[in-house]
Amino acid sequence: MDRAPNDPQADELSLVAASLERWPAVAGGTPVLINLSENHTFRIDGPKGAHHVLRLHRPRYQSRAAIGSELSWLEAITDETEIPVPRPVPGADGEIVQEVAPDRYAAMFAFEPGEEPQADADLVPLFATLGNYAATLHNHVSVWQQPEHFVRPIWDAVSILEPSGLWGDWRKAPHVEGETLAVLTELDSALRADLRAYGTDIDRFGLIHADMRLANLLVDGETTVLLDFDDCGHGWFLYDLAASLSFIETSPQVPALIRAWLSAYIEVRPLKADDFRMIDAMILLRRMALLAWIGSHAETDLAKAHADRFALDTAALAEKYLAR
Repeated sequence: MDRAPNDPQADELSLVAASLERWPAVAGGTPVLINLSENHTFRIDGPKGAHHVLRLHRPRYQSRAAIGSELSWLEAITDETEIPVPRPVPGADGEIVQEVAPDRYAAMFAFEPGEEPQADADLVPLFATLGNYAATLHNHVSVWQQPEHFVRPIWDAVSILEPSGLWGDWRKAPHVEGETLAVLTELDSALRADLRAYGTDIDRFGLIHADMRLANLLVDGETTVLLDFDDCGHGWFLYDLAASLSFIETSPQVPALIRAWLSAYIEVRPLKADDFRMIDAMILLRRMALLAWIGSHAETDLAKAHADRFALDTAALAEKYLAR
């Protein structure tokens, strides 16, 4: 079947197919789109049956320096911790970031087996694993010597709540109007004040994964692989807990999931009373980030799946937070 004119997915597929010669391990392989979120993710079926994963970056989202910084942390995690993460595969020129078209960057990774965990499963054991992973990563960054010219975004109140935020303006998301807009505007002000009071001391703010949600995990038996460090940046450590709850914040499992995460976390890294008091603030800050993302990524299946209820449910959670 001929492709439709101006078919962006076909264009991306063609770009990837034309770029595979850059990586000898997949030269002559076949790309298959497996995910479209912030970036396009392809499984590359090699000519000899081996698989790899290629990530084609969204234009003008992350710079080449920022992508290289992300992958340098990923390599360090592989070398210096026990957390299972996919290792980047360099191209024939030795570079792990490849410019496959003007301002279009791609990175290749080893293929990892496993299945994405589902929201209706018993997630308590998984969240204990995530708490351990988060604490291990936060300890790692406290001693890791970042490479020169390390560049990653900052996930704070300004970058999330301002109209010029990294993921867009939450005010432009679907159904942010009337009473919902009023409640979320009040929440915006309360979060800014509470986060300002909490502060950004090094015991609570540093380099984080920032997107440790179910879609970025692969479970294979007893092994859970942590994927997609594309949004890693500098933020509050407890934001990693909030990100783990992305899109399931209204589930009745949430209190048990938080307990499991925290119990595993404090076995590896201590938390203070101030940290525990900020958990709800972090969950709502993440909701506001996701609300902005839904508004600015309306073309994605993920945004479409949550557009109808996300603002209303966020306002309901906000009302409980504001009433305390």
